[in-house]
Amino acid sequence: MLKISLAQINPTVGDLTGNIRKILEYVTQAQKAGAGLVVFPELAVCGYPPEDLLLKKHFVADNVKALDALAKKVRGISVIAGFVDSDAQGKIYNAAAIISNGKVQEIYHKQELPNYGVFDEKRYFSCGQNPGLVVIDGIKIGINICEDIWVDGAVYQAQAKAGARILVNISSSPYHAGKIKQRQDLLVARARATRTCLVYVNAVGGQDELVFDGGSMVVSSDGKVLASAVQFEECLLNADLSRQDNPVAAVLDSSEEIYKALVLGTRDYAAKNGFNKVALGLSGGVDSALVACIACDAFGPENVTAISMPSRFNSKATRQDAKILARNLKIEFKEIPIKRIFAAYLKTMAPYFKSLPAGTAEENIQARVRGNILMAMANKFGGLILTTGNKSEMAVGYCTLYGDMSGGYAVIKDVLKTKVYELARFRNSLSRGALIPKSILLRAPSAELRLNQTDEESLGAYEDLDRILTAYIENHSSPQDIVASGMNEKLVLRTVRLVDMNEYKRRQAPPGVKITPCAFGKDWRLPITNRYKE
Repeated sequence: MLKISLAQINPTVGDLTGNIRKILEYVTQAQKAGAGLVVFPELAVCGYPPEDLLLKKHFVADNVKALDALAKKVRGISVIAGFVDSDAQGKIYNAAAIISNGKVQEIYHKQELPNYGVFDEKRYFSCGQNPGLVVIDGIKIGINICEDIWVDGAVYQAQAKAGARILVNISSSPYHAGKIKQRQDLLVARARATRTCLVYVNAVGGQDELVFDGGSMVVSSDGKVLASAVQFEECLLNADLSRQDNPVAAVLDSSEEIYKALVLGTRDYAAKNGFNKVALGLSGGVDSALVACIACDAFGPENVTAISMPSRFNSKATRQDAKILARNLKIEFKEIPIKRIFAAYLKTMAPYFKSLPAGTAEENIQARVRGNILMAMANKFGGLILTTGNKSEMAVGYCTLYGDMSGGYAVIKDVLKTKVYELARFRNSLSRGALIPKSILLRAPSAELRLNQTDEESLGAYEDLDRILTAYIENHSSPQDIVASGMNEKLVLRTVRLVDMNEYKRRQAPPGVKITPCAFGKDWRLPITNRYKE
């Protein structure tokens, strides 16, 4: 049987030179490991997803040139790698190149084009029709791409019937919590149904809001996982298909999996966009505490600055907790009080706010003062500002445009508040002492924009709120169905109304790491102008 190397790499969209360099490095490693074939992810040459770069003919042409340059350097081993192909009619294809002896020997075009969730492939690609069968070292292999293995009865079945002993699927499959088990169950079922050995290679790394978690694997014809790669790390998985002692990675638990996704997505967004330092507002609350921990794990504490911006409404306890957390994390800490700035705003607006009671406008002024300070620090000293709002807040609009939403990357934008607490406790479990002070985890959450304010006053209990949000956003349940499940009708109707009316805010939010099947952004496209209220 063939020795195969699975190159689980982290390409960067548009970095044709860098991606080819990385591919060649892994080809060399695979040759040293004695592999006859090394396999790379979907669109490894240009990165995934290239989106509207694909509308630029010169981009497609340059990616083909890069592939040809790669092929000329491949000797003594076969390579399968994803790229964008084009034909004489100007159609383009999500393609796999089979390379050996210094040239591209065969090309397979993806046949099943996903067009749901974050996928928009029918906007760009045409469907392929070629069978995707090749012979490498005397073994017939069927080559397919990502969605080709997910659709029942697709090309993989024809390849197996045509005599393929090994099916190779190259993927760039985005992460969401629990996706690795879903993939493994699918691959096991496909291997058993076709009685073939299934080689699955997935990309790893962050691309805007998407995270690719790797988890590449080899499944035997009887459904046993022969080899598997770690999640969230680049690696070369060497698999001898004739042996039973190949490396098999440990399965991560839910909190560790999500936490690693947040770290990788944040790190890659910053690094791939030229940032090596980050800053955030540190309030003494659980959301900013979790983001600070993620930032430290992504960039190192020496590259993280925390800025506390207390007003007269911030308690001594939260101010002290912010300082303790910064000390525990060994990050730079600055305290910039906003009392005088806030007072100046109120004095300026007094003639216009005359005789009107204080309310949301005054609360939002504080958030916007803080947003201005954070952006001023970024402009003066460089670095990327990380926002600290969670999905529960983003869903119902419990956030301030140009205030706490100001920044370049929204780390926990797709993390519900109840999950924030779980992840904070998980991160504490990795340290000898609690990095995040227990008082932060025990205190009732509050925006501290007025005296004695708590989130629960405005939103209800987060446990109830998050149940409703999960049903409405993730499952697309109707309000009536959510009420029928046992939730309070008044709370359900109010929550759904808030979700619907705050789409305009979410459209103006920074990108953030996707960890659920339905993240705000490409997954969720609610019209802003919308009178359907059922």
